[in-house]
Amino acid sequence: MKNILMVGAGSVGGFFGAHLAKSNPNVSFLLRPKTLAAVKQNGLTIRSASGTFTVHPQAAADPGELPKPDLIILGVKAFDLDEVMTQIEPVLTEKTVILTLQNGIDTEDRIIARTTRDCVVGGVAFIYSKIASPGVIDHYKKGAVAIGELMGHESDRLLKIKELFTAAGIPCHLSKDIRRSKWEKMCWNCVFNPITVLIDDKVAKALDHPEMMRVIHQIVDEVAAVSAAVKVPLPADIAERVVKATQEIRDIHTSMYDDWKAGRQTEIAYLNGYIVQKGRELGIPTPVNEAMTAMIKTITGQDKKGFGVVRIDGAVVQPVSLNSAALQQLPAEHHVADVSTVMPGMTGRAVKVKGLLDVPALAIEADHVTFHSLDGKYAATLTLQQARDFGLLLYELNGEPLPDGKGGPYRLITPGLGDLCANVKGVGRIEVRVGNGKDTRPPAEERTQC
Repeated sequence: MKNILMVGAGSVGGFFGAHLAKSNPNVSFLLRPKTLAAVKQNGLTIRSASGTFTVHPQAAADPGELPKPDLIILGVKAFDLDEVMTQIEPVLTEKTVILTLQNGIDTEDRIIARTTRDCVVGGVAFIYSKIASPGVIDHYKKGAVAIGELMGHESDRLLKIKELFTAAGIPCHLSKDIRRSKWEKMCWNCVFNPITVLIDDKVAKALDHPEMMRVIHQIVDEVAAVSAAVKVPLPADIAERVVKATQEIRDIHTSMYDDWKAGRQTEIAYLNGYIVQKGRELGIPTPVNEAMTAMIKTITGQDKKGFGVVRIDGAVVQPVSLNSAALQQLPAEHHVADVSTVMPGMTGRAVKVKGLLDVPALAIEADHVTFHSLDGKYAATLTLQQARDFGLLLYELNGEPLPDGKGGPYRLITPGLGDLCANVKGVGRIEVRVGNGKDTRPPAEERTQC
């Protein structure tokens, strides 16, 4: 195995790839543009208590620009697998071997399903590191891998991969049952990744509360039940082993916690979410993992924004975002089923701005409201009382979302204001204000009757 391609230079791929590149000039990296630019300019740096070093490997965003690989090591997140496979498929040959270092269970099977050949060696990474900035990895603890053939045999390619890691100073254990090794790590991941997010703290806080021990056991018991159902039995005391193994790393956060704090996507769907999905398929109840999945998705979900969402912010205690489904759930008294009853010549369903402004708690001194178009080009400012008394947000026409051509997805109309008409198309933001705000309407004397 001469040429090695490391896919990704994050907390896992960056650490192991840099160590391999330090002792092997035939290691190259497939990177995303931002990381690629940083590595090309400054190299890939590992900062650790044992020392800091920088390597300057070959790197590209297109694998076709790099030496054709004999070994590809995947150091990316589980949710990036399909995108990565599409990238690397053009450089795969009948002899290319792919080593996986992802969290989760199904990575290897997904790759085999796409390649339809025996090209995969399973791997488990044991490391605590973080991305300090693109191309800079801070390493704190551990830094070892376990690798194994999915059928459990000791192959020539497995021994060659072990030699590569050993030569780079990376502890590499040969697992005779890599699927079981992955399920054992899955137990740990399903416990501490979501819990550190929920408690917003290190694993120690969970370990030090007796009440949490029962929760940990329930999570692991559900994982073990699913594992046994797919014919990978785990030790009866696996929950105790998970707790015991965590004592020496009790000061850490987790990769899910770090991803959450950095505003990145988490792997919850491939950890607890996977257990829930398999449990449903197999008829195995997984209520605690289902609760963990739901809570993590809720906590880490990005704020709704963009087309189809209206955000209310400014002089409010807490900004809120609502889509069409949320608007329709507002009390019936806030809706106008047919705006032609209040504005002849116009049709459609609308929600009263008063109902929208009742959702967030407004600042005590708020006295104006500015309605902004989604593209930021247009705006109209009304007094708070005008907005409450006359404002309507048109959102539906003939039972369908209001189309762009009619000012959708949300169009402000103000029947009853006469020449103070505040028609703004494509409303995407409602800004509660103290004092007057932006207004792109023509001067009052030029406005037509509404």
